[in-house]
Amino acid sequence: MEYSPILAPVVALVAWSLVVMLWMVVTRMPAMKKAGISLNGLVGGRGANLEGVVPDEVQWKSHNYMHLMEQPTLFYAIALTIALMGMGHGINYWLAWGYVGLRVIHSIVQATVNIVMYRFALFFLASLCLIGLTIHAAARIAHDCGLI
Repeated sequence: MEYSPILAPVVALVAWSLVVMLWMVVTRMPAMKKAGISLNGLVGGRGANLEGVVPDEVQWKSHNYMHLMEQPTLFYAIALTIALMGMGHGINYWLAWGYVGLRVIHSIVQATVNIVMYRFALFFLASLCLIGLTIHAAARIAHDCGLI
């Protein structure tokens, strides 16, 4: 079965999100144990409850995981739209990989050194890729509707 090339970066970002989730769990569990927190006694707890209880460096992984559940949902929607439109190749393919690559680097920066200026620059560049994908899809729709 043939598929749109833009689906490869979609799968890659989902896989990366799962890696970050695992990284979060692997670092959070020992930190919780060290802080005297047992999963057995927790009822209705949230990750935010760990702020100030476990080291910031541990929480950074959680913060990044949450970020991977936010803006990337727009990426998934536009990438799948572009795939369905038959436009998942060429510049759109490379913009999608650019978005994914920048988000992976953003994750590594946030989860390790967490320098906000670096994170912002990476987020901004990734957002430009997302904007480019959105403009391409919107232009195609506008063209097909006779608006341009």
